[in-house]
Amino acid sequence: MFVGPQDSSRTPRYAGLATFALLPRLEDVDHADIAVVGVPFDSGVSYRPGARFGPAHVRESSRLLRPYNQVADVSPFSEFQVADAGDIAVNPFSIDEAVREIEDRAAELTADGTRLLTIGGDHTIALPMLRNVAKQYGPVAVVHFDAHLDTWDTYFDAPITHGTPFRRASEEGLIDLTASLHIGIRGPLYGPADLEDDRRLGFAIIAAHEVERDGMPAAIERMHARLGDRPIYVSVDIDVLDPAHAPGTGTPEAGGLTSRELLEFLRQLRQHRVVGADVVEVAPAYDHAQLTGIAASHVAFELLCSMSPGDSGGTR
Repeated sequence: MFVGPQDSSRTPRYAGLATFALLPRLEDVDHADIAVVGVPFDSGVSYRPGARFGPAHVRESSRLLRPYNQVADVSPFSEFQVADAGDIAVNPFSIDEAVREIEDRAAELTADGTRLLTIGGDHTIALPMLRNVAKQYGPVAVVHFDAHLDTWDTYFDAPITHGTPFRRASEEGLIDLTASLHIGIRGPLYGPADLEDDRRLGFAIIAAHEVERDGMPAAIERMHARLGDRPIYVSVDIDVLDPAHAPGTGTPEAGGLTSRELLEFLRQLRQHRVVGADVVEVAPAYDHAQLTGIAASHVAFELLCSMSPGDSGGTR
């Protein structure tokens, strides 16, 4: 039995359960093609904490989302079953145990073919999600929207933090080294070796200043050429947006993408085979007027629309 979102013409959007976009809960449907799941975990942050409250904030901010995407001409909630799977409750005192718990629960949720859109939480959660996706599809092309590379080695000798998930993923053979890509990178680095390591680990970069200098059409064409026809995992750190658009995050950097630019990048991914995605690093304590939560909820909606072609892939 197909179950759609709450009818906001009969029940006010601000009433009822704060599921993502007022969708049904996972336990209220027979099967979900895509499940939205929260991971309220931020023990891997290196600066401002608070992303553990991100899933609840994004759900609350998503109440105003409507079911039809006029740009993509798709109604994802009526074309396939989407449900809210609640949160994965993990150990806040042990990163290693939390990562194992996230990976185990992700495996349970996807055992019947369900794909996941994950709301974080800090960027640490991308590693267990990639481990799970790679078990299903093999090494995937990662499209990583972020101000930061997140391919550093360790912080205080800790190998798994929110600044290291894609280094670990590359070392573990989870990503396609010929097709993975960062978009929106900007700000100071520790040194040139950061970029050298990043290339060795399998990533190309479309930096924020290149989007400004060369324009969106050129950046989008570079993205398409890099990704090809591989299965894709999309990871969006909300700090890819300029702090003017998303102040509620733990490590903000000036000079970021606009929300309009980010949404256009995501819409273009409908031409590819998106098998999983996450939106992370929303820290509501630093948000104002739900700016960051609203941006993140729209990002999540566009990701759902980009996942809608299913496993058959895109048209490019």
